[in-house]
Amino acid sequence: MKVLIIKTSSLGDILHTLPALTDAAAAINGIRFDWIAEEGFQEIPTWHPAVNKVIPVGLRRWRKNILKTIWSGEWSVFKHQLRSEKYHCVIDAQGLIKSALLTRYVTAPVHGFDKKSIREPVASYAYSHRHNVSKKQHAIERTRQLFAASLKYSAPLSPGQFNLPSDRFSHLVLPNVVTKNSTKPALIFLHGTTRKEKHWSVANWCKLVTIAEQNGFVIYLPWGNEQEQQRAELIAASGQNTFVLPRLNLEHLAAALLQAQAVVAVDSGPGHLTAALNIPAISLYGPTCPKLIGTYGTNQIHLTCKDYSADANKHETDLTKTTLLTPERVWSELNKHCLQP
Repeated sequence: MKVLIIKTSSLGDILHTLPALTDAAAAINGIRFDWIAEEGFQEIPTWHPAVNKVIPVGLRRWRKNILKTIWSGEWSVFKHQLRSEKYHCVIDAQGLIKSALLTRYVTAPVHGFDKKSIREPVASYAYSHRHNVSKKQHAIERTRQLFAASLKYSAPLSPGQFNLPSDRFSHLVLPNVVTKNSTKPALIFLHGTTRKEKHWSVANWCKLVTIAEQNGFVIYLPWGNEQEQQRAELIAASGQNTFVLPRLNLEHLAAALLQAQAVVAVDSGPGHLTAALNIPAISLYGPTCPKLIGTYGTNQIHLTCKDYSADANKHETDLTKTTLLTPERVWSELNKHCLQP
């Protein structure tokens, strides 16, 4: 059986889809998947052993200049790739109008969430098979149930498995900065994220650096853009054994994460990558609820500045302003749950 998945972005959303592939591969002998993903994330699906091919799409880039996309022939090449393959079915795991539109170029039954289960209800009208999946559960469980309903097997009750073999990254040569302090246990602080209110203050990161170094750790700071690089340099300046990594692609970031004993992260795509690699981590949440989209796994600890079981209006939700998530509290939880005795 050959199935096409549409899950174009983002990093966390793509990673959240992987456990559904693991379920399907265990339930259906010989099933293989092709996957449509944004060009910036196209390497991620290839890490799963059930994925045969990734078809990159440049929707984020193309929509900035539609005429150029058409004249360049990129759109025609993309459509030809879809039309030249024969699939048993298509699963739109994205549930957006933009992903639903891509299904029109595939001659196979299309499965997706029904209008009560989907983020953009209009998208459901593009599907030949619509499935009702409760929104009141983690995104990974929703996707696992969508795949089970689409491919007609029983969704496992056991926790989902990303099935990313760590030895896939063992051949990669990491920058010298990652190895020159190898005599000390390493922590990685994932300080970068997209929304302002998801950030933890530089002062808090610097205090956490001080505590971690006092306890014998070396800290590494990845970054993905100029603003994150500047923040990393500010944080690193507060310590003696804290280092800013060079800019890494996703594969090398995975390899670097695997060198760490534990990770501290704000709500971000790299935080979800940490979970997918089964690396112990403390994740800090402000405006988003980790019950629905948080990092997933037995080694993942969520600290929030809001009690999601209570009235949201009575609690601070901006991570940049909260006084509840102090560096001392974060270190205490990290030491209790993630660090080896």
